[in-house]
Amino acid sequence: MIFVLSLIKLAWDSFDKDKTSHVKSYISYLHNSLNFLRTNLIISHKEAQKFSNYRYLINHSQKCTSEDVLLLLFVKSSPENFKRRQAIRSTWGNEAYILNNFDVTVKVLFALGMKPQPLNQKKLQHMLFREDQIYRDLIQQNFLDTFHNLTIKFLLQLTWTHTYCNHARFIMSADDDIFIHMPNLIRYLQEINQTDVKDFWIGRVNRGAPPNRNKDSKYYVSYEMYPWSHYPDYTSGAGYVFSRDVASKVYQATLTLNASLYIDDVFMGICANTMRISPQQHVFFSGEGRAPKDVCIYKQMITSHGHVEDFHELWRYATDPEVQKFSTGFFGRLYCTMAKIRLLCTVIGTFTYPCKAAFL
Repeated sequence: MIFVLSLIKLAWDSFDKDKTSHVKSYISYLHNSLNFLRTNLIISHKEAQKFSNYRYLINHSQKCTSEDVLLLLFVKSSPENFKRRQAIRSTWGNEAYILNNFDVTVKVLFALGMKPQPLNQKKLQHMLFREDQIYRDLIQQNFLDTFHNLTIKFLLQLTWTHTYCNHARFIMSADDDIFIHMPNLIRYLQEINQTDVKDFWIGRVNRGAPPNRNKDSKYYVSYEMYPWSHYPDYTSGAGYVFSRDVASKVYQATLTLNASLYIDDVFMGICANTMRISPQQHVFFSGEGRAPKDVCIYKQMITSHGHVEDFHELWRYATDPEVQKFSTGFFGRLYCTMAKIRLLCTVIGTFTYPCKAAFL
């Protein structure tokens, strides 16, 4: 059995090396060809300001003051998604749980705009004020909270971080339908934090992705908005993490970049590219995919996308010490390797994590 597993791993490693060689060559080409971003998207600071010059309706300027913050976690939420925010507060976004169990400070904030429909706007805004009086974790500006304003919401996160929490060691941006295995993420960041980490940016990386030219798609990008054939490398907006030096550099880039492209994760890639920062792939960030349901997956997962009703179920797995013990020992590791090969290395289907994650 061990021999068979070794052969499978060698085969996938060989396949990965071939892909890696091709990708490295392609990345070199992209790096050179994407120099145009540094000269074609630059605008004046005054012009760039119009994309982030919005008024705070709800703010907590003292949220990070005088605290050693390991992670500042911004959750992109819509005003009406109260139940999702509640589920996050009681599971992976529970700051008190993290402090008590890991002795580190994580600050969780929800980034919001305003509900677009004027008829319900006042009622919902009043509900948001009441929600924030209880939980003190909403950051809201007076832009309309729509898909086409996602880049403005991204700028809200960067600007708030720069102004009020630039000492946080790591920053994460995540959707409100993502599950984050916070114990695994904290352990990983604590390990990384032992080194003098620079230019750290991880997630599910998209390399050389072309703009969507299908006018029926919500991701449609016109030639007028983005005339080039491919985007710079970027991490899926469902969830990604970067270090404070990256936050500072990317913020500086936004001060003179045209932010009219409304796909926020791509805009992050453009900003990083202008500062010569490249994302790094982490095999247990799912991107837009939903992780398979299996105890062997839960042991190592960091993010899984597309969750609404099962936050509490996943959180029980994430915090159950028996799950961590399940794959220990020779037979436990062997079982989990076989299970992950079955779940991640099949030829058919869309993968959440790459096959090589089965052997980690």
